[in-house]
Amino acid sequence: MASIGTALTPSATKVLLCGSGELGKEVVIELQRLGVEVIACDSKENSPAMQVAHRSHTFSMLDGAELRRVIELEKPDCIVPEVEAIATDTLAELEAEGFHIVPTAKATQLTMNREGIRRLAAEDLDLTTSRYQFAANKEEFLAAIDSIGIPCVCKPIMSSSGHGQSTIKSEADIEAAWNYSQEGGRAGGGKVIVEGFVDFDYEITLLTVCHVGGTSFLEPIGHQQVDGDYRQSWQPQAMSQAAKKSAQDMADKVTSALGGRGLFGVEFFVKGDEVIFSEVSPRPHDTGMVTLISQDLSEFALHARAILGLPIPEIAFRGPSASHAVVVEGSSTDVQFGALDKVLEEAGTDIRLFGKQEVHGHRRMAVILARDVDTDTARAKAERAYNKLEVTL
Repeated sequence: MASIGTALTPSATKVLLCGSGELGKEVVIELQRLGVEVIACDSKENSPAMQVAHRSHTFSMLDGAELRRVIELEKPDCIVPEVEAIATDTLAELEAEGFHIVPTAKATQLTMNREGIRRLAAEDLDLTTSRYQFAANKEEFLAAIDSIGIPCVCKPIMSSSGHGQSTIKSEADIEAAWNYSQEGGRAGGGKVIVEGFVDFDYEITLLTVCHVGGTSFLEPIGHQQVDGDYRQSWQPQAMSQAAKKSAQDMADKVTSALGGRGLFGVEFFVKGDEVIFSEVSPRPHDTGMVTLISQDLSEFALHARAILGLPIPEIAFRGPSASHAVVVEGSSTDVQFGALDKVLEEAGTDIRLFGKQEVHGHRRMAVILARDVDTDTARAKAERAYNKLEVTL
């Protein structure tokens, strides 16, 4: 895209987001910095990205008819999926009719569920993965556990942020794991993947940018999860050059197979020099929020440039950095964040408050960022800032 029109005029370059969470919010901000007119869609009113977009529509992204209606109404230049659960068949139809889906309709279809992307990676691309079996019902689930063995991990084929995911450590965990998987899926109960437990030293997210000038890799991001949900991340994750090169090669293969331009979050398990493919998301990644402080161009800025066809000649790394998610537990429609003067009193710290209007159970509501001389020091600084934050429900 060599030129961009002016928002809210006939020449406007329009981007429509399908999903409007905290990651989408940062994408909207970056698009607007480039003069793009942005329309945000989500199933929840006043979602974070809606609060900064030019306008919004509220409906389920799984409602193909309504998705088509809104897209035909808005006639965007780019349609950017920002959630996993979406009417991908409708996106494929729209792409065939000439609409631009980011990165491609194929990518959204394959990555919406773990079955599509796992079969692509393991069976078509021959990437190293954990042992796995899919199960469409409880009988197949029990047979899969018997085949894979205990310990193993059970996940719905469609879920995010650890919802529905559990580790089966003994036979006593099996019933609860099945029930939880049926409650936590994006589209309700259904098929699950049972994965063999992987012995690894650490996990990484390798943010991979496919842009007009080729493919670029960011410094690897290490992260800590609780029940499959990200809590902390840091960049760079120390790893051998052999492992780093292997991860880059595998990320290049899978993103090339998915096609299109944009930022991909490719996840790996690493054991010494051995790298094992886990998952890929064709959009900014929650662990990548650390790039809001670690780089001159965050993952969101890179995504915006890539989907608009703008060049990315250089990505300047500013130094070792860390992020700490603020997960609020309880029930409230009026969450308040206090002691921000204390949170931000150290140099090299920052915070993003997402603007989510309610919490029922537990929900990621903010992220604290820190940069320092090395990742351990940055993580400690982020932890100190996190401990100073006061949350009132």
